[in-house]
Amino acid sequence: MRCPKLNDLPEPPRGKIGWPWTEESGRLPDTTFEGKPWPRISIVTPSFNQGQFIEETIRSILLQGYPALEYLILDGGSTDNSVEIIKKYSPWLSYWVSEPDAGQSDSINRGLKRVSGDFATWINSDDLFSKNALVEHASRIGFAPDTVYLGNCSYIDVTGKVLSLHRGRVQSLEDLVRVKTVWNAGGHIVQPEVLFPHELFLTVAGLDCNNHFTMDFDLWGKFFLAGATFQYTDIPFGMFREHPDQKINDVLRTTESLLSTAAQLARVAGCFSQETRKEILVDLDDYKEQYLKDYWRGTGRLAKIGLPPMIVNPIRRVRAKLQKDVR
Repeated sequence: MRCPKLNDLPEPPRGKIGWPWTEESGRLPDTTFEGKPWPRISIVTPSFNQGQFIEETIRSILLQGYPALEYLILDGGSTDNSVEIIKKYSPWLSYWVSEPDAGQSDSINRGLKRVSGDFATWINSDDLFSKNALVEHASRIGFAPDTVYLGNCSYIDVTGKVLSLHRGRVQSLEDLVRVKTVWNAGGHIVQPEVLFPHELFLTVAGLDCNNHFTMDFDLWGKFFLAGATFQYTDIPFGMFREHPDQKINDVLRTTESLLSTAAQLARVAGCFSQETRKEILVDLDDYKEQYLKDYWRGTGRLAKIGLPPMIVNPIRRVRAKLQKDVR
């Protein structure tokens, strides 16, 4: 499908301006500069009760100006206004459905098994593509087989205000599993900044549906194990929205899952010497032990008695600010 133009889409809600409400990306010609078809790019959006954000997500994908886009939405049976919004944009969707599912990973896997693109990714229904993401990538970088592309990502708040900019620095499986010194030291990969070969996703059997917190981290590890090259493009590509209802706000379970997945990847990696593997596993154990001590010493005690992340995390931020001010 050729991406629609701004004037083709429904009018944005009153008061909504800027990208992707009243702005659109530039448009590529129908064929490459050599007269060949552009590689097809397939995007899947999994969603459940994200009526507050999903229209912005949909528009950020449809308004990419790319000539060969395949876009699917798999809604998990939302009870808010999500389905009403999806129906507004159904003429430009390759497929959509709203029905109960087995979770986010299951939706993404089912979606990416349906698509026919050369390259693919998923964009959650609270995240966005950056303006001109696909146009800039296609015209400046291109598409090489077995290459996973990583652009830059903006962290945004509920209103879409940019909070910070991010560029990862994971270049190898060893970088990935060095959680303390690379991943949790600012070198992590943010999912909306990634574009990968569709065949690679199928080869590694997609996402692990039993991993509910760090399935993307696990997927990057499986890509490395399959021999993929990771290339950073420095192109603004994705926008990751921070808000209280995210799973990632369950910091304890996310960190425990991260460390467990990293250890599992380190154990099966044939590229590590016995000494390197042992060192990595010891580092992961030490980091987990220290993390848990710090967690339960602070606001983690509130989580332990059952308070939800949406209450604990604001308290944690205030506590961290007070500690910083004291220092």
